[in-house]
Amino acid sequence: MNISIHQPQYLPWLGYFDKIESAESFVLLDNVQFAKGSFQNRNRIRTKDGWIWLTVPVITKGHFGQALNEVEINNKVCWQHKHWQSIKINYNRAKHFKEHGPFLDAVYFKRWDRLVDLNIFITKYILSYLGIERKIYFASHLKIDGNSTDRLINICKCLNADTYLSGTGAYDYIDAAKFTKEKIKLKFQDFTHPAYNQLYHPFIPYMSIMDLIFNYGQKSLSILSGKLEHEYISDRGASG
Repeated sequence: MNISIHQPQYLPWLGYFDKIESAESFVLLDNVQFAKGSFQNRNRIRTKDGWIWLTVPVITKGHFGQALNEVEINNKVCWQHKHWQSIKINYNRAKHFKEHGPFLDAVYFKRWDRLVDLNIFITKYILSYLGIERKIYFASHLKIDGNSTDRLINICKCLNADTYLSGTGAYDYIDAAKFTKEKIKLKFQDFTHPAYNQLYHPFIPYMSIMDLIFNYGQKSLSILSGKLEHEYISDRGASG
């Protein structure tokens, strides 16, 4: 069995779901230390002027070193209304925007206390919509020890995985020799970001996957995986 592992993220980008789709099982690394300013609590959406961050405010004062699954959302800040308005203003003309109304209502009109619960809810919705069916595990439920590479190897061993699919961002810190020693095959994700027609020109990559979904609906997975031949209109925007 091959697995991929990643921290829960807020409105993740396309490569996040390619990593899940490329493995047989996926582990949500929900018990690592929270990284302030990371994609764990923020992501980008496309606007007519480029892109903007959508950031979920979290409580960090007095909580240095807290695990991701312990992070509380700062609901004294009116972040949900701001995010909802930003998404609606910038995507209401997208072809498939309205069909996600119930999902958006659940995200932005329900109170969320823990960041991890919000992120997992979003991820599971997107996986279901894209039709990606994978066994999902939570690292916190596996009772795994170790840091960095050792933690990844211990998760693989716990789940009897013989192959680990890593993101390319791990090149600088992952210890490949340890995987070889444990007879676990280490593979790196091979993801080329597709160009597709956004509402605004020019095309800007690395947005939240919602940018793709709002524009292409059920065709999104085919574009994500490079299986759908489509014409990218480079001189103007379109909604797919």
